[in-house]
Amino acid sequence: MSSLFSFSLVALSAVFFVVDPFGVVPIFLAVTAGDSPEKMDRTAARASLTAFGLLVFFALFGTLIFKVIGISLGAFRVAGGILLLVTGLDMLRARQSETRTSPEEEAEASKKEDVAIVPLAVPLLAGPGAIATVMVLMSQGQGLLAAVPVLVAVTLTCLASYFILRAASLVLRVLGQSGVAILQRVMGLILAAIAVQFMADGVHQLFNL
Repeated sequence: MSSLFSFSLVALSAVFFVVDPFGVVPIFLAVTAGDSPEKMDRTAARASLTAFGLLVFFALFGTLIFKVIGISLGAFRVAGGILLLVTGLDMLRARQSETRTSPEEEAEASKKEDVAIVPLAVPLLAGPGAIATVMVLMSQGQGLLAAVPVLVAVTLTCLASYFILRAASLVLRVLGQSGVAILQRVMGLILAAIAVQFMADGVHQLFNL
C-alpha cells in the first residue's frame, strides 16, 4: 500500500509538472486576446478535454504501440527521461521549452480563430514530454492497479489545467510574471529529478543491472 501511495505521488507530480498549466497561462492570454469571457471558458474547456483524451489514449495504448514497432521499454524510459530533463532544465531557466512549441508555432497560433486544439491542447498541454511521461509511468507499474494512479493523475491535472486557464487573468495578476517564473523553476527542479530517475530505471532495464 505504501509503495502504491508513493507511486501515486510520483505520477501526479510528474504529470502535473510536465503539463505545467501555470506556464501555459501567458500564452493562453496571448492567443485568446480580444475573446469574450465565455469564449475563453470554452477554449480552456476544449483544450483541457483534448489534452485529457490524448494523454489517456497514450497511457492505455502507447506501450503497446511501441512494442509493435520493436522499441523496448528500457529504451523508451531513457528517451522519455532525456526529454523530461530538457523540459525541466528549460523550466529552471524560466523559458518556454521548444520541445512543446516553437516561436513560429506561437506566432501562427495567434492568427488562428480556434486555438483550443493547436497549440493549447497540442503541444502545450499534451506535448511530447507529457505523452512520454504517462507512457513511462504506465510501464513502471505492474498490473491494472498500477494504471489507476496514472489515470487519476491525468484526470486531476487536466481538471486543474481547465480551472487555471479559466482563471488565467486572475492567476497572472496574483502571481505576476516573476511569480510564474519562480513557480516554473521549482517545478522544473522536481521534474529534472524525476527525469533522472526515469533514465536510471531505463538503463537498469536495458543492461539488466
